[in-house]
Amino acid sequence: MDALWRGVRTNSVRTALPAFFPEAAYAQVKAIADPRADWNDRLVATFGLDIAAVHTLLHGGGAHATLRRVVVPASFAHWVNPGACYNRIGYWELPNARLVYRDGSSVRSFGIASMISWRGVWYVVHLGAVSGDTGGTVDAPSAGPGTPAPSLTC
Repeated sequence: MDALWRGVRTNSVRTALPAFFPEAAYAQVKAIADPRADWNDRLVATFGLDIAAVHTLLHGGGAHATLRRVVVPASFAHWVNPGACYNRIGYWELPNARLVYRDGSSVRSFGIASMISWRGVWYVVHLGAVSGDTGGTVDAPSAGPGTPAPSLTC
């Protein structure tokens, strides 16, 4: 999450990429024609647009914004079966975590739409909306820490 936060502060998808679901893992999970192209052309491209959208929320370009915590509601985690969501194999998915930050004198937050566990590590797979999103979306921005809400994302 430190990498994600640095990427948001600096408006850099490259900096945030260590927090993102790895390409090799995505290629193993997806049962689609060209998962590597989909990872690059859709997922990472959308991730970059979402990072830019979140970055615009930071005052003064984020120079003084600090990460406070990431709220990860473990009870929201659920198993996605093989065959669901165009997947070849199953995985654990967690929707609606929240990144809480201080920007000047204000505490604010935004959602992380979906994370996937791969080999025991949680990665962001959708920062903004999960489906129908063309990028540039901030998931549930809020003054204060916000409130995570359970949902199924696939």
